[in-house]
Amino acid sequence: MGIKAKLQDYSQLIKFRLTFTVVLSSIFGYLIGYSDILNWTELLALTIGGFLVVASSNGLNQIIEKNYDILMTRTEKRPLAQNRMGVLEAAIFCTVTGIAGTYLLGYYLNTYAALLGIGSLVSYAFIYTPLKRVSSVAVYVGAIPGAIPPLLGWVAATGRFSAVAAILFLIQFIWQFPHFWAIAWVLDDDYNKAGYRLLPLKSGRSKSTALVILISSAILIPVSVLPYYIGMSGILSLVLITISSVALTIVSARLYKTLSIKDAKTLMFASIVYNPLVLVVLLIDKI
Repeated sequence: MGIKAKLQDYSQLIKFRLTFTVVLSSIFGYLIGYSDILNWTELLALTIGGFLVVASSNGLNQIIEKNYDILMTRTEKRPLAQNRMGVLEAAIFCTVTGIAGTYLLGYYLNTYAALLGIGSLVSYAFIYTPLKRVSSVAVYVGAIPGAIPPLLGWVAATGRFSAVAAILFLIQFIWQFPHFWAIAWVLDDDYNKAGYRLLPLKSGRSKSTALVILISSAILIPVSVLPYYIGMSGILSLVLITISSVALTIVSARLYKTLSIKDAKTLMFASIVYNPLVLVVLLIDKI
């Protein structure tokens, strides 16, 4: 196997685009949190350390799910599923990246950042991942490590927890439900091949399931007020984030009406836009 092919396999193992997106939300959390001259060393450590920890988490996820990835169209071409990469090789890589990433977070930032990194890795790889085949509760569990990145960024910048940090966590935590359930709606048939239960109700693509998704989107509307309420941001954020939350809820209502995969895809893409938009608006409002 050539170097290019091997690099492509490692890119698949760590889910490069997803890892980059996750790290980006940590960077936004850091930028929202810093209040003095920007420390480029800290920001670089957060970027590299966060990337390595998330990469390790995603690799461990694929090691655990190796025998199930081959059953799904979406994941059957992954390197472990196709035996292009051995489990031992992947495990060594994940161990090294996980330890190195945690070290960078702890040494150049602070202990809280390192602990959050460890917590996200352990909860994602060793709790959320095996739970996916047991219960739809896995999505609620998975939303915890999924909401840690902006919190980690804030704590990395400030060295403390606060109401602002809690709100950054809360927004990302709630946002994940319409986002991941929209994905689960689109890929439900594929997920069922591997025995994954990711839609909130056993009824699958049903009216009841769509109602749960709609409610999860609607919860973001009152949550949108919180940054303004505690003085974290100004009227610009209040208006733009609230409008975005209402728009996401309208798209979810459309899914509730039609129960179509097409509208689930629309919700999925709308949610992909929503999260970075909220973080950008909060950062701009701070500046």
